[in-house]
Amino acid sequence: MPTRVDAIVMLNGPGNRLPTALGLARAHRAPVAVISRGSPQWVTGGNCAPQIPGVRVICFSPDPATTQGEAEFAGRLARRYHWHSLVLVTTTPQDTRARLRMERCFPGSIYVMTAPLRAYDWPYALAYEWGATIKALVLQRSC
Repeated sequence: MPTRVDAIVMLNGPGNRLPTALGLARAHRAPVAVISRGSPQWVTGGNCAPQIPGVRVICFSPDPATTQGEAEFAGRLARRYHWHSLVLVTTTPQDTRARLRMERCFPGSIYVMTAPLRAYDWPYALAYEWGATIKALVLQRSC
């Protein structure tokens, strides 16, 4: 990842994603942090992340509430704000599929930072990602 990108995009899911995304934002690696609230684990209302001086925080609930919906939303923001680069914050099992989905919606440079995932989350995450990646490759090929 370069020293600076146009945006930090945190995808929803298991793992320590929010602290990873906020750490990048606090280090001023991008002027914008985009935080997905795509699962029931997020409380309705309130802030999804603390304010960070010099960083605009955008929280959103994707529609659909999937990686596909997150990529579509981030792609729309990128077009609106003329972004040329971004970093995705995800976990290692989701890395390939997240990059694939984002590449279909965003033509710029995409970097990935992986957040730690608890050991007991790995078996489910790997099984899920195999199926979801096949679905992304075969059935859902557009942005």
